[in-house]
Amino acid sequence: MSDFTALLIEQENDKSVSAGFRQLSVDDLDAGEVLIRVAYSSINYKDALAATGKGKIIRRFPCIGGIDLSGVVVDSQDARFKPGDEVIATSFDIGVSHHGGFAQMARIPAKWVVPMPTGLNLFDAMAIGTAGFTAALGVVRMEANGLVPANGPVVVTGATGGVGSLAIDMLAAAGYEVVALTGKAEERDYLTELGATDIVLRDSIDFERTRPLETGRWAGAVDNVGGQVLHWLLATMQQAGTVASIGNASSFDISTTVFPFILRGVSLLGIDSGYMGFPLRQQVWERLAGDLHPKHLGAVTRLIEFDELPAAFDDFIAGRIRGRTVVRIGA
Repeated sequence: MSDFTALLIEQENDKSVSAGFRQLSVDDLDAGEVLIRVAYSSINYKDALAATGKGKIIRRFPCIGGIDLSGVVVDSQDARFKPGDEVIATSFDIGVSHHGGFAQMARIPAKWVVPMPTGLNLFDAMAIGTAGFTAALGVVRMEANGLVPANGPVVVTGATGGVGSLAIDMLAAAGYEVVALTGKAEERDYLTELGATDIVLRDSIDFERTRPLETGRWAGAVDNVGGQVLHWLLATMQQAGTVASIGNASSFDISTTVFPFILRGVSLLGIDSGYMGFPLRQQVWERLAGDLHPKHLGAVTRLIEFDELPAAFDDFIAGRIRGRTVVRIGA
């Protein structure tokens, strides 16, 4: 395939951003050692911000969107990959300043490419995608910091999103007591199905009245929200609790005190899935194919076709999406 279809994000007059389907050739792709026929991609909130221009995500125009892709190697200048190999590529500069996964073909630097682990397939890899990788990296980092099920409950904020849904699934399957914090009361059954043993509604908490230390409730926390919610989490952690800071859906600001850290020994772990390199990246994907493989991918995931992609972004911006959205590109 020399010519192919791609969703190209462009900017006019240094102002308005638009995304539309274009016919491109392989020669139009960015440099990289591995040429991939894309089978699936996925939509992350970051992708929706980029494609709609609602966020300053794209670092160069034009750029093919899509920070995730799975597919089959067509050609490789790196001896680790050969034609016919199934591979995963997520994060780094993909879909931001390097042509991404919303295209039938992609050319990716070999140092960003992950061989498909035994136990995963092309579809499941994108049902997991950056969101699942991020959730799993948070679990791995918290475990390395001493978190085990016997320590007590783990709370997950932004629970119905892609990261939150998959974090609940993974933690529950690993034997943790998982509490979901959400603003969506109507999703109680969904969160329970994923393994949450309790649902806490955001409007039941007066975050503005959070004291420097509150009653310790959580052994661990996966936070996708930031802002006042993260301050509340830190104040309500148990002794030696650990918090994985993953997102900023509410705010990138945080106003807190040192008390959780110096009086309770709480650890705040920054989770950077975007540029986490090897061998840890490969190790996390291996665990996603093994003991951390989500048990409820069917409940978490919806599949759309490539031509449905542009119409899907607004639902992400408006917060009308739960779980994961996989895009069939060429499978």
